[in-house]
Amino acid sequence: MNKHVLSDTAVLTGRSLRHITRSLDTIITTCIMPIGFMLLFVYVFGGAIQTGSHSYVNYLLPGILIITIASGISYTAYRLFLDMQSGIFDRFQSMPIARSSVLWAHVLTSLVANLTSLVVVVLVALLMGFRSGAGVLAWLEIAGILILFTLALTWLAVIPGLTAKSVDGASAFSYPLIFLPFISSAFVPTATMPGPVRAFAENQPVTSIVNAIRDLFAQQPVGTDIWIALAWCVGILIVAYIFAMVIYRRKISQ
Repeated sequence: MNKHVLSDTAVLTGRSLRHITRSLDTIITTCIMPIGFMLLFVYVFGGAIQTGSHSYVNYLLPGILIITIASGISYTAYRLFLDMQSGIFDRFQSMPIARSSVLWAHVLTSLVANLTSLVVVVLVALLMGFRSGAGVLAWLEIAGILILFTLALTWLAVIPGLTAKSVDGASAFSYPLIFLPFISSAFVPTATMPGPVRAFAENQPVTSIVNAIRDLFAQQPVGTDIWIALAWCVGILIVAYIFAMVIYRRKISQ
């Protein structure tokens, strides 16, 4: 392993971040859809949805945060695909840098961009009436879950970024991830769903993640949801990382 892997990653991450600062429309675009969903469900459907919560925006926000991340990671696949097609990866391989630093730069850039988008969405939610009495520790736990989930999905995004044949193919994989929260506890309680749909909703990763974040916001005991959420995030992260690195090594050895 290159002993300068950290410094190499920092330099390449700075390069990717500069690209984002020159085109802030990517972050704006990432925020528009989640904010649009939040406005639609709170002000149009919220009055007809019974969640047992005093404020529907409080109930809704954890799911919107998940959609924000799913929307944002499509740009990781997009940027990675463009780098692959432009030949810049081949140029990097001819330089004395750690090979893994190229992918880690894209991953860390995704993390920074998505965290920025999440902050924007939370600020809009506050304007819409979101309130939480959660303490500093609870907010740190929420941030930890969201960061871990972002890393897991980002490494998942690396795979199509390396293997896609077109720009549309690189980013299209995120569409199922964006709509997965709709079949979960993100918008309505799973108890209101028909049997087979309810079974799927209660045993997919988004529900446990959303429930854990919602309980932390509400200062309620999180129970087993937080451990299930962490298990899903870590599991997806490990599998996605392994597959991404295998594909990357094959690509650069060709």
